[in-house]
Amino acid sequence: MERREYHVPALPAGTQFWGVKWDEVPVAPVDCFRWLEGYAPKTGAQLAWSEGVGFFLRMTCEEENPTAIYRRYNDPVYKDSCMEFFCDFLNDGRYINLEMNVNGTLLSCVGKDRHERTPITELTDGGIFITKGWQQKGIWEILAQIPCEMLCSILGVESLPFGHGYTFRGNFYKCGDETPVPHFGMWSPVETENPDFHRPEFFGTLVID
Repeated sequence: MERREYHVPALPAGTQFWGVKWDEVPVAPVDCFRWLEGYAPKTGAQLAWSEGVGFFLRMTCEEENPTAIYRRYNDPVYKDSCMEFFCDFLNDGRYINLEMNVNGTLLSCVGKDRHERTPITELTDGGIFITKGWQQKGIWEILAQIPCEMLCSILGVESLPFGHGYTFRGNFYKCGDETPVPHFGMWSPVETENPDFHRPEFFGTLVID
């Protein structure tokens, strides 16, 4: 299987979230829907890097009336209409999952598989990634900030290796386990018999330009 590749633009150092020109950031299409057929809402993800600040994530979905029940950190938002970003930032087998509904509710932990995972709040003195959601006219969107300081705390390092040409691994997902029409979509195809997003061996390649 050929691994998909996404090029993460490096913004001018110090760029803050409000300074991102999203129309200039490439879109990773979440267009591989498997396991259940008949529903595949158009979904795309964008990721950008700002040296000294962190990563900025934007995900957009064309979906009418997204299910949005959960509102507390680490609620099971994957049961709602949900967009997700899983990433092994240091290529050491540990990956962080960001799972979000239109309320901006975040489920996020770190670990090497789905069973042994640590909530990020246990590593950040209770802090979580800033996430916001909104919807209008059949489209909903999620914005997330992933600060350098928080990544250092979660991953237990003093500095980060990110820069031009740095390559790491991750995947973008769209799901809704308990929505009126359950569905499972991904950017980099997961080739398992049953739905399972916690499979880093199927992550795609991310490259900072």
